Amino acid sequence: MKKEIIIWILRITASVILLQTLFFKFSGAEESIYIFSTLGVEPYGRIGSAIAELIVAILILIPKTTWLGAFGATGIMIGAILSHLFVLGIEVQNDGGLLFALAVITLLCSLGLLYFYKNKLFNLVN
Repeated sequence: MKKEIIIWILRITASVILLQTLFFKFSGAEESIYIFSTLGVEPYGRIGSAIAELIVAILILIPKTTWLGAFGATGIMIGAILSHLFVLGIEVQNDGGLLFALAVITLLCSLGLLYFYKNKLFNLVN
């Protein structure tokens, strides 16, 4: 029972963070345009990453596909964190490092989910 509660907390936390950023990416918010312009992939990178994040957020919330969504979210968040570390900086447009912190939290939640679903991952290899 305790394990299921932790899994749901990880699912909800990761999905809420992923889903709340979609509005800014899809609506073309100034900060999103700045980020993806700085990375040299505006608008396709912004829209593409928003679609990918929407897909993994939904997969995370569905118990049978949580492991797949967590795997995808891990990859996306590693990309986001590396973008912050090597191109954007921790703080983007005076956000106090909020976007970076949200990426780290989402990565940790996704890695936690992968830990709980490690049997599904190992079954793919075998």
